[in-house]
Amino acid sequence: MKFARILFSIAGIYGLIVLLPQYFMESKTGRDFPPPITHPEYYYGFIGVALAWQVLFLILAIDPQRYRLMMIPAILEKAGFGIAVPILFMLNRTSAFLLVPAIIDLTLGLLFLVAYAKTGADQASVSKTG
Repeated sequence: MKFARILFSIAGIYGLIVLLPQYFMESKTGRDFPPPITHPEYYYGFIGVALAWQVLFLILAIDPQRYRLMMIPAILEKAGFGIAVPILFMLNRTSAFLLVPAIIDLTLGLLFLVAYAKTGADQASVSKTG
């Protein structure tokens, strides 16, 4: 369980560090990645939902065994971006710049899968001894 605690703590803190500044970067994002944002509700909505997930990761870090089932949607959350971006890049629909965060998300998603398996194994060993 120590692995899961550390992993979800790192994921949550990393996500907060990466996402919070984006609340103040709407116009810069529009300039750096044209066209300019025409539906700010989607931009801010995405950031808000993504930040909520970071809070979930921090809650998971507190008690991975108790919240183990929440690791399943956490894995899916990481897979959504991590799989979509490389496909979009291969179709020339996004820049190579986004491949790095996509690879980070894929890596975290795979590590979340490992944490899910390890906490299940931890639970099984506790059940046998307890």
